[in-house]
Amino acid sequence: MADLIALIKELRERTGAGMMDCKKALVESNLDITQAQEWLKEKGVLKAAKKADRVAAEGLSLVFFKGNHGLILEVNCETDFVSRGDAFRQLVSQTADVIFANTPTSVEALVALTQSMYTDATIKIGEKISIRRFELMSLAQGQTFGHYVHMNGVVSSLVKINGGDQSFANQIAMHVTDRAPKYASFETVDKALIEAERLVQIEAVKADEKLANKPAAILEKIIEGKVNTVFKEQSLDLQPFMFSETEEPVKQYLVKHKASVLQLVRFKVGEGIEKKEIDFAIEVMSQVKNTQ
Repeated sequence: MADLIALIKELRERTGAGMMDCKKALVESNLDITQAQEWLKEKGVLKAAKKADRVAAEGLSLVFFKGNHGLILEVNCETDFVSRGDAFRQLVSQTADVIFANTPTSVEALVALTQSMYTDATIKIGEKISIRRFELMSLAQGQTFGHYVHMNGVVSSLVKINGGDQSFANQIAMHVTDRAPKYASFETVDKALIEAERLVQIEAVKADEKLANKPAAILEKIIEGKVNTVFKEQSLDLQPFMFSETEEPVKQYLVKHKASVLQLVRFKVGEGIEKKEIDFAIEVMSQVKNTQ
């Protein structure tokens, strides 16, 4: 019995798995600790598969730097409790290391690179964990990164600017985090998006009885104004700068600092993911049944 307790302790230290899982793995593996690790990994794959359909809308959005590279990354889990834990934060950091070392060009490629690591994390943490998105940027001469992480990883932003200095770049990132622009400038908006919005506004005008008798030229101006309003509100350069006491647009501050925004990315954890309402009493009972 003493040998089994010692092996359980060692296996827990190696894998981070629960005590009962470690005991079962050792018993199933005839107290061979190497085989027990493999057993836990195999069971971890099965656990991950069972959790695949569950909703992971919590997690962390963080920013990392290495050399002239900047990275913004979102990794999701099922509960806020897990997202605040050291094990999950360490997993996100290790994922960043993999990205810097391998420069994958898609989430699918990153998932393939980290499959074993995430299987081990599933064993240790016991929740569905998934890499949702990332953006890797690199700097050229004269360019600067700005970043801001809000509420310890709930929302984060990474921007790349040409000109300016570090302090100004970070202010831009804070503004992006707070005001959530989608585009660096109105001029950079995809023309296909503008045309799609135009069609939406045309239908809206047609459905508005108050505009039924307006001349075509006036209707066209109304449509144009509505389209411009939608995208200008989402354009960083035209938004009132959050650090301006007189609400001058960001564009004027960019001119003052002889700077331009080349790229901006903002990740809010769980944004766009539909969360399921969970009856925790039922959830606990289901977990109990799964362990029997």
